[in-house]
Amino acid sequence: MATITIRGLPEETRKALKVRAANSNRSMEAEARAILESAVNPRRGLMAEWISGTESLRGDFELPARSVAREVDLS
Repeated sequence: MATITIRGLPEETRKALKVRAANSNRSMEAEARAILESAVNPRRGLMAEWISGTESLRGDFELPARSVAREVDLS
């Protein structure tokens, strides 16, 4: 995997990236990767955002009890 160095990043941008990373529960590096990925491959970035956004919804769910199927008259 490649490495990239970004020089001359304004402090305001660095702080905004740090806040955005914290809100996404990611490191600044992971957040920068996600931003770059979504910029060059929008569909993949969108899917990753959707998956991470629905992570809190995962878990075990109880299915409701099913009733007996009713008869259908096809005559």
